[in-house]
Amino acid sequence: MMRTKKPATDGVLAGLARFCHRRRRLVLLAWIAGVAAVAFAGFGYGAAPDNDFSGGDSGSAKAQQLIEKHFPEQQGDTLTLAIKADRGIDDPAVRQKIDKVVAELAASPVTGPVVSPYQDRNLVTEDRRIARMTIPLSDTDVKKSEVEPLVDTVKDASGNGVTLGLGGYMAEKAETPPQGPAEGVGILAASVILFIAFGSLVAMGLPIVTALLAIAGGLALTKLAGHVIPAPNFTLLFGAMIGLGVGIDYALFIVTRYKDVLADGDDPETATVAAVTTAGRAVLFAGTTVVIALMGLVVMGQRLMTGVAVATSITVLLTMIAAVTLLPAFLGFTGYKINSLRLPRRASRRAPSPDRRTLAERWAGVVQRRPLLAALLAGSSLLVLAVPTLSMRLGQPDASVQPRDRSSYISHEILSEGFGPGYGAPLIFAAETDADLHPVVEAVAGTEGIAHATPLRVSKDGRAVTFMAFPKTGYQDEATADLVHELRDDVLPRTPGGDQVLLGGPNAGTIDAAEESGRRLPLMIAVVIAMSMVLLIALVRSVTIALQAAVMNLLSIGAAYGVVVAVVQWGWLGPTLGFPAAMPVTTWVPMMMFPVLFGLSMDYQVFLISRVREEYDRTGDTRTAVAQGLARTARVITAAAAIMVAVFTTSLLGPDLAVKQGGLGMAVAVLIDATIVRLILVPAVMELFGKANWWLPTRRPPSPHHPTHPHLPEHATT
Repeated sequence: MMRTKKPATDGVLAGLARFCHRRRRLVLLAWIAGVAAVAFAGFGYGAAPDNDFSGGDSGSAKAQQLIEKHFPEQQGDTLTLAIKADRGIDDPAVRQKIDKVVAELAASPVTGPVVSPYQDRNLVTEDRRIARMTIPLSDTDVKKSEVEPLVDTVKDASGNGVTLGLGGYMAEKAETPPQGPAEGVGILAASVILFIAFGSLVAMGLPIVTALLAIAGGLALTKLAGHVIPAPNFTLLFGAMIGLGVGIDYALFIVTRYKDVLADGDDPETATVAAVTTAGRAVLFAGTTVVIALMGLVVMGQRLMTGVAVATSITVLLTMIAAVTLLPAFLGFTGYKINSLRLPRRASRRAPSPDRRTLAERWAGVVQRRPLLAALLAGSSLLVLAVPTLSMRLGQPDASVQPRDRSSYISHEILSEGFGPGYGAPLIFAAETDADLHPVVEAVAGTEGIAHATPLRVSKDGRAVTFMAFPKTGYQDEATADLVHELRDDVLPRTPGGDQVLLGGPNAGTIDAAEESGRRLPLMIAVVIAMSMVLLIALVRSVTIALQAAVMNLLSIGAAYGVVVAVVQWGWLGPTLGFPAAMPVTTWVPMMMFPVLFGLSMDYQVFLISRVREEYDRTGDTRTAVAQGLARTARVITAAAAIMVAVFTTSLLGPDLAVKQGGLGMAVAVLIDATIVRLILVPAVMELFGKANWWLPTRRPPSPHHPTHPHLPEHATT
């Protein structure tokens, strides 16, 4: 088999690799000291997460600002105690139990004054079997550990015909278990895949250690960046998941290339320089593509999603830097021992003879003999998987989709039975006016779909009023969103004084955020595609291939969206995969999935097409170039994709429903990209286009014997 041309031994990357290899102790100590210092500062003094997605110009955001200004006493979290007594709450034994629970909740240092259901008849249903009470929290910075005893108190009191549940945001948070073993399982799975790919414990360990050090530093920097650009609480989980996947993959590409050059007879330093100047160059391009795609979230115009983009980009950048600095230092320590601690193999890894084609080459030949049929079958399969995307609804998880043994879910069920499913989805109306708004209250209360409305409440300064209305449908129901639109577009405008009233509350806020995300998502997709295509054209010098990559990536991401909708929203295999009930797709999941997946798909495109480009420059034949490129990259891309799928799938082991949705979607997308797209669509489409694959305006196709792209990064080949 013809050996590839050796990379240049000069240049910035070559010099960096040589320095890190020779001064490996200094580089390693610098990394350890730097990560330790950043970790101490970040995890000790980093910013707390910010989960306030309100803001902007939506009606709910303006209503919230008005309420904060004129009704400061309404700020702060509350808990809701729900009570269901088979014999009624007035039974002596039942009352004794309820009074004891109320007294314990009221005595907590984190709760404010409470009103017992025995003091207010409005807190009890007509049959006196179901009651509720609101428990204000005395501090806006109440910790999860301070609420856990209250949840335990309520749980322990249930029994003997009395069921109690404690609801509210802090109650849900207190009951949510820690992330658990998800990251550990992901690392274990990645280790197994790497060991299968390399057959050596040493080679397996280098990508793992490199990625973990980079992730530790990246997450700590993320915490520090939160002081300037706030981010929500799922950012660290998401950043760890993305960082683990790309960090191991990037190190995998370089270690694979290092092993190949070493096997060709070069010394460790030369092999390190070769690996960094070839696979390392591709890693830098691929990582930059992921970062650029992530920064596309900025166009969503949501400050917290901007925080997510910046925070996740920091982690990806650290993994890139570690791959071209820390990993060369590790390679300097291992040297020729890269294959140490290996299990015996039945066959050697010698390069196949010219007359013996690999499985990947034979498969490429099968596809290339019927390229149109292969492209149609693959494309049709992806379109079928994407069909559910057309019915996607966005929202936020609430108590109704929590596990059935949670106190917050029990509270939701009791309140829905006694006071209607809309009790947990109140609509809050506010206006800065001294006009008589009683006609507005009557009009809202008389609207079909409204269970009842509360009386007007005037602010202490007398300049604003507010009231609430409870829909007959729940937080997750599409009918509730339709009701909000009817009230805003029809009921309020045609009622005297209604044009001054703003409709807000958590329910309306979720609806506004979902609709704003839906409007801006196409813009973000267009920006990410445009920027990524510019980079890919600069790399491979082909408009055709850049367009092909964009279309194929859109197909694979659309298919992933469809699977998420089918599982999460339609409920197909939902309980099996850890989703207790059908629910809308969490608002941030689609907009977060797209840039991440588009960037990762471009990674694989870069590694494959770079090799195809190299083979085309050598042979001048597209069919041969595709077959050889696929053969030289199939194993490492398969291993990289398997690691990604394993890492993303382990998110299903965690408790966060939104993170699980994102992990499921990304695992499906990577699996599709590494199989249907890379193994079928790419060879089929490139066969159909022939020499047109290399079209670039005002330039002729390069002569196969006079390459015009000497700096094209090579893939880490096997």
